[in-house]
Amino acid sequence: MKKNILLIMALILVTSCKTDQSKNQQINASDKENSYYGFNPPGMTPELFAPGIVSTDNLEVLGSFSPNLDEFYFKRQLKGEPSKNIGIRLENGKWIQFMEEPNSGEIAIAPDNTKMYLGNKYRERTASGWSEPKSLGELYEEIPIMRLTASKIGTYVFDERDSIGTIRISKLNDGIREEPEEIGEVFSSGTYISHPFIAPDESYIIWDFVHEDGYGDSDLYISFRQEDDSWGPAINMGEDINSEFEDIYGSVTSDGKYFIFHRIDLGATYDESSANVYWVDAETIWRLKNN
Repeated sequence: MKKNILLIMALILVTSCKTDQSKNQQINASDKENSYYGFNPPGMTPELFAPGIVSTDNLEVLGSFSPNLDEFYFKRQLKGEPSKNIGIRLENGKWIQFMEEPNSGEIAIAPDNTKMYLGNKYRERTASGWSEPKSLGELYEEIPIMRLTASKIGTYVFDERDSIGTIRISKLNDGIREEPEEIGEVFSSGTYISHPFIAPDESYIIWDFVHEDGYGDSDLYISFRQEDDSWGPAINMGEDINSEFEDIYGSVTSDGKYFIFHRIDLGATYDESSANVYWVDAETIWRLKNN
């Protein structure tokens, strides 16, 4: 199995790349009837996200919207270069690139839009952009976190990078941060357990791992919070989303309308590899809940 845990290192191959800007399908964001913030929205079948803008013939992964839905962050790998964190922003009805930085971690924006989480560090939003990275604190400094996401009430859910992987949770009680602990047995099956996304209202968690009953490589799973506050079983998100390749790093737009993830087919060389961001109508999630 070729895992995303090694992806960023593996992508730094000397390779060729092509970016066909003719694939740019951006439309005017003022066309509300046919546009989702300037993008052609998908239906119930996953589609490439923002062809020619985000999804190109380069390698793009780790995509997610900001809570205000006016920024989108992802990583891109070009020929012979280290991967970079990219940010695009909606301005005057068009998406423009406003950020291109060395890869400093997997980006997740806090539900209140004031913090950018980067593993065991974070940055604060300022009038001119983002502050320099700061430590999340002693509780997290020694934990090799890839992705950390937060709920509206400040609960952290994050992974711990190793060949098995662990999902941990840390809650806020009266403004005091609890020590991280393993979230429970539901999240402990399989290998390469990683990239948790907690819903802002904590009604579900999406994550990915390899399991013998999956569709091939890493699959995306979801667990819904039950009436007794426990977590329901790990539900494979199905063949419409998961494939024989790595399907990982899921998130849902803050309005609950679209599910975003990325798919990786990591070949021996860059030319034989593909990595792109996909999205699909979030009704796929609610159908899983109601089944």
